[in-house]
Amino acid sequence: MAFDNVILIDHPVVQTKLTELRDYTADHRKFRALLDEIASLMVYEVTRDWPTTPRPVQTPLERTTGRVLARRVTLVPILRAGLGMADGVLRLLPEARLGHLGVYRNENTLEPVSYYQKLPPDIAGTEVLLIDPMLATGGSATAAAQCLKNAGVTSMKFVCLVAAPEGIAAFHRQHPDVPIYCAAVDRQLNEKGYILPGLGDAGDRIFGT
Repeated sequence: MAFDNVILIDHPVVQTKLTELRDYTADHRKFRALLDEIASLMVYEVTRDWPTTPRPVQTPLERTTGRVLARRVTLVPILRAGLGMADGVLRLLPEARLGHLGVYRNENTLEPVSYYQKLPPDIAGTEVLLIDPMLATGGSATAAAQCLKNAGVTSMKFVCLVAAPEGIAAFHRQHPDVPIYCAAVDRQLNEKGYILPGLGDAGDRIFGT
């Protein structure tokens, strides 16, 4: 099933590592390592259309002109599971600043609850990657994207590993302009709002809780 403004990263290496990540026998150390690797691999596709600007450079032989990213980058993980992807992204974008948004899902109402926000003061003038391993009901991601828009962000992408159709629909009802990059669109949510087949609770698997 195709979804508007959803970019599926189906590279064979990403898909292999995602399959290993789904395996319930993977302990938190292996889960963290795989999540880190997949996040790094996804960066190439996520940043493909970012604008660049020319910059002179002196090689060992002569002066030439190369190209560099035109705007600064801000990485914003949704706490706490989004932290599991941060290092992998920063490995490819080491100059990126790091903002934090704390949003959790009330397990009874399935509604998002915001509890923390710390963003660079000039975030509005940067390319922003909002990251979280799972897009399930879409509540936390939708609330986080709204926080960023309230801060003046106009160039944003949401990056996750696994998305549910329900989460994609909910997110794009509020933010149709924000592209979603994922490694898989899974079948559905269960009655508790977990993605099927999914990964389980990504936060618990990352941190061993």
